[in-house]
Amino acid sequence: MTASERFERAAVLGVAVAEEARRLLRLHAEAGEESDDGTVLVDVPYPDAVVVTALLDVAAECFGERGDSVEETRQAALETLLRLADFDEESQLRSG
Repeated sequence: MTASERFERAAVLGVAVAEEARRLLRLHAEAGEESDDGTVLVDVPYPDAVVVTALLDVAAECFGERGDSVEETRQAALETLLRLADFDEESQLRSG
């Protein structure tokens, strides 16, 4: 496998992980939970919470995210993941 093939596979995996995080958050988001500043608080119950936490910890390590606390680091990773999951309409990952 060439370096470009490895990079392409890693990129596809990264987007898939981002999309799974977004899917889990959407699954547990309630309508009208957005505050005035646009912040949304989502309570993700067990066992999905374990998956989301693991995804955020891996993403934080991968992206080099840092914060004053574990929660801030995870929040920074979440913001990056959600930006990654916002791919364009032509993406092959959008089908299905």
